[in-house]
Amino acid sequence: MVWKDEHGKRLSDYPHPSVAVDVALLTVLRDGRRSRLAALLHRRPQEGSWALPGTFLRLDERLDEAALRALRDKVGVTGQHPRQLKVFDDPARDPRGRVLSVAHVDLVRADRLEDQVNDEVILAPIDGFDVVLPGERDELGFDHADVVREAVRWARSAYDERPDPAGLLDTAFTLYELRRLHEAVSGIQELQKDTFRRHMDPHLEETGEWSTGTVGRPARLYRRRTPTE
Repeated sequence: MVWKDEHGKRLSDYPHPSVAVDVALLTVLRDGRRSRLAALLHRRPQEGSWALPGTFLRLDERLDEAALRALRDKVGVTGQHPRQLKVFDDPARDPRGRVLSVAHVDLVRADRLEDQVNDEVILAPIDGFDVVLPGERDELGFDHADVVREAVRWARSAYDERPDPAGLLDTAFTLYELRRLHEAVSGIQELQKDTFRRHMDPHLEETGEWSTGTVGRPARLYRRRTPTE
């Protein structure tokens, strides 16, 4: 039996938007003498603009499956677990028609992405909340600049609460390494050492070991406490 509403119309009789999935895959990238956030972008072959990896949702798949497919097919990345970030629903966001985008986000180590970089896939550094594209005339397609800004807010909020929640550092790390990472994510050039340590200390524990093979005096190594500790 075909469902009909009180006007005798089926669901297919009503105009409906397409649903897309776009993925803001962030990392921390060494950029000259500093480190900062970067976003993985690919060049759209027909338009020539840069974009986040994305795709249209198929009728037989879940949103998370579409996100993984977009990463695999557009930028060759597998093994990630992006989470839903926000729905972007501006009627004018896509020049091709009415398209909702369910944006996803993840923050991963740079070495998981660097092998995929080529002429058509880049890691674009983020300055403030905006990506820095390689050419002066380059553009970011659709409303992906807004998606990146929302993803940056998500990452900075997560790193404001706990030490390296995405696990970008090794299991054991020094306080200096942790602070430098949080500076890169936050976009703040220098976090106050004592304030940062007091804020992070309840979430850390000493490993009982010291750093080796580095310039200067050895430093204590720490690891993250699990949330239940």
